[in-house]
Amino acid sequence: MPRVMAGAPIVSIRELTKVYQQGEINVTALNCISLDIQAGEFLALMGPSGSGKSTLLHIIAGVDRPSRGTCLVQGVDVGRLNESELADWRNHNVGFVFQTFNLIPVLTAYENVELPLLLTKLSARQRRRQAQTALELVGLSDRQKHLPRQLSGGQEQRAAIARALVTDPSIIVADEPTGNLDSHSAQEVLTILRSLSQTAGKTVIMVTHDPKAAAFGSRTVRLEKGELVE
Repeated sequence: MPRVMAGAPIVSIRELTKVYQQGEINVTALNCISLDIQAGEFLALMGPSGSGKSTLLHIIAGVDRPSRGTCLVQGVDVGRLNESELADWRNHNVGFVFQTFNLIPVLTAYENVELPLLLTKLSARQRRRQAQTALELVGLSDRQKHLPRQLSGGQEQRAAIARALVTDPSIIVADEPTGNLDSHSAQEVLTILRSLSQTAGKTVIMVTHDPKAAAFGSRTVRLEKGELVE
């Protein structure tokens, strides 16, 4: 895969348009978006419901494809990868954090975090070391044997962040990561995401409705009706 040149943005989006077909009606979710995101940036995507925030996030993460335009991530045009290439690219480059945590109830925190590593060629010892390091980064070393139902909401989301981190991706995408949390837990999660950007050099791209959450980012981009607004 192409390497990003020094100083080049990690994400480069040009004239990106996404149109969904609903019956006989075409719905434009994104309309000619152009945006650069720098490596290590903590970008907050804000806007009302239906503004295209999650669509843009999903295209950057290789979950959805644009109708027109380009989205280069680390020099790779993700819209041109086939499904097999895309799955492999996501596994190596993107960590996902969701509003609903998406932990598997019958697995411990450690087992949930280790899960993405089972798709790699790492040995059991290497998997254990990486999973334990990820749990330590989010302050859950003492909870690794607990099931999700034995964790608080904030602890579940921290476990989800550890799972997103465990493959050492360059980009973390977070879709309303504090939407199901109380204010104290939300602040803990946002502090971890900010630290991943500032200390670990991860690029964090977060969709949020909450201005207080967006304030943790290094930059805020607003979308309305599928278009960037100042």
